[in-house]
Parts: sequence; C-alpha cells; structure tokens
Amino acid sequence: MVSFMPSDDQKMIQDMARDFAVNELRPKARDCDEKDTIPEQVLQAGWELGMVNAVLPAECGGSGMERSAVTGALMCEELAWGDLSMALALLAPALFAYPVMEFGTDGQKQKYLPRFCEPKFVRATAALCEPALDFDLSALKTRADKKGAGYVLNGHKCLVPLGTSSEFYMVYAALDGKPGYENVAGFIVEKGAAGLKIIEREKNMGLKALETAELKLENLELPAESRLGGDQGCDFKRIASLSRVALSAMAAGVGRASFEYARQYAKDRVAFGEPIAHRQAIAFMLAEMSWEADAIKLMSWEAAWELDQKKPEAFKEACLAKLYAEQSVMWITDCGVQILGGHGYIREHPVELWLRNGRGFAVLEGTATV
Repeated sequence: MVSFMPSDDQKMIQDMARDFAVNELRPKARDCDEKDTIPEQVLQAGWELGMVNAVLPAECGGSGMERSAVTGALMCEELAWGDLSMALALLAPALFAYPVMEFGTDGQKQKYLPRFCEPKFVRATAALCEPALDFDLSALKTRADKKGAGYVLNGHKCLVPLGTSSEFYMVYAALDGKPGYENVAGFIVEKGAAGLKIIEREKNMGLKALETAELKLENLELPAESRLGGDQGCDFKRIASLSRVALSAMAAGVGRASFEYARQYAKDRVAFGEPIAHRQAIAFMLAEMSWEADAIKLMSWEAAWELDQKKPEAFKEACLAKLYAEQSVMWITDCGVQILGGHGYIREHPVELWLRNGRGFAVLEGTATV
C-alpha cells in the first residue's frame, strides 16, 4: 500500500523549505518581480541550506543523502509557495548537477560535482526548451551530429533559467536529428565555448524575476567526453520525468498560495453586511480551488513515488501530473484574481503575480497541445 506520510527526514526538509519560503521568498517576491531580479544573497542563503548539494555523493563533498523524487516534490511545493521565480533559480543548478550525478561518467563526476559542493552558489542550468509551436521533448530540433571522435551541435534553445550568467549548461539534443526519447543526449557545455551564443535576456509575461535567455548553437564542436554518460548516454525519459514531477509540485505550491490568499480575503472582505465568503458562488469557487490544488499535489506525489520505486508507469504518471498541473494551476490562479474582484487586477495584491507565474507552467518543458 502506498503511503504519502512523510518520514522524519522528509518532514525536516519540508519544514526547512517552508521556513525559508515564509521568511525569505514571500516577503521579497513582489520587489523581485518589479525589479526583474533576484538578490544574490537570496540565492546564496538557499545554497547554504543544501537544497542542491545535500544529495551529492560524500566523496565529492556532498552530504550523501539518498535522492528521492518525493522529498524533492515536498521541497519544490514549499519553495514555489514562497515565489516561483526564486524557486526555479535556486534549483536551476540541479538541472546540471543531478543528471551528472546519476548518469555521468566517473570523469564527469570528478570534474564537475565537487564544484556544486563549494560554499558559493554555482550558476548552472539545462537548455531544453525550443522556440517552436510544435516543441516536443521526443523530437528535438537541436541536433548533435558525430564528427570524428566528437560531436557538433546546432540548434536554438529558449527559456533557459540563469541562461545569461551560468558557468555550465546541460544541452539536450537529438543524435543525428533522429526522433525518440532514446535518441536524446545531454551535452556538457561550458560558458565561452566557441559556437555558443547567448542571446539577450528574455522579457516574459510572468517569472519576471527569473533570468531566462535564448541560446544559439552554431557548429558548436565538443569532444566525446562532453556527452553525458559517454557512449552509454543517459536515460532521458527519467530525466524528463523527474523534472516534470518537480514542476507539478511547484504548481501545487503556486495554486495553494493563490487559494489561501483568496480564502482569507473572502473572509475579511465585507459586502452587504457579511463576508463575501458567505456567498455561495464564492464559497463553491474556494472549495473547488482547494481540491484542485490538492489534486495537483497528490498526482505529483504519486508520480514521484513511482519514480523512486522505478515503476514502469512512472513516465506516464509524470506526464499526466505535469499536464494536469499546468491546466489546473491556471484555473486556480484565475479564480484567485476573480475572487478579489477589481483588487485582484492591481499589483497591491499578489494574486495577479501568481496568475502570470502560473501561466508559465504550460510552456516549460513542452506545451499541453503536443
């Protein structure tokens, strides 16, 4: 029987993330959104809590904790409740470090993982999304062609978190342009590599505090040892599934934030002599917001558990969790704005920020239409 009761260690990590979200992220969220930036001290404070390096091997300087998708989901939800932009920035280095930890060669692990155990925040990321209406993780247009003993990469990436400032990029490309998850490979690219062009920072509707950028790969030549996992490659389905579960959990956090704020507003706002929460239309909307947020959470937990158990259904469940989350969180956050009425449309209240940020889930790592 599956139990989602967190262990003592998981509860400790969840509480740590919640405290950080309450004390550091939520109070700064509006200012970061207005200024389109995240203070370096916030990233450093999160780094010092070990959010990324706790699961890295002890021989590389990490804490050696067992990696768990369920534990990650608990942490992601709390951080996104605080602020989605900062949550994505804080965890962006994991998009590089964790695939190296799980699938990297011994040489790749020895070269890169110790950097992620150093005291200072390391800017690293993954380049996966592509600016195409038919963007599909199983049919990437960025391609990696064999050239001698190495590879040459060509393509265009977008929505790369920390894209303009990262030292290391995990770039995903289709081997010889072939479709299929089994033909997707990861390539380690360092900043300044010839053929890597970092386009200016993107101007997005939401996630304004998060620095995202477009990358162009133009005849970027890499040695064979730059391929994640060497000749053995990586299990891209698992990498994608873990990321989808994390995003689903973050959507649960954003949805919960909007619901909780709208619920309190409805209790406090008095119209015609009584709180608007007493109005049936408002009460029913709040009830549905609550169960939709819980549904996102439970679907992400189930997919995370299956990933931890390496169940064959894990890939499908992760896809379903992400699909449901990106659609449901848009409805929840829209209801949050609606319940506040005219106040929901002005920046005095954070519900409009959550609506804009929540819209981002539908474009991160593939759209619902593909």
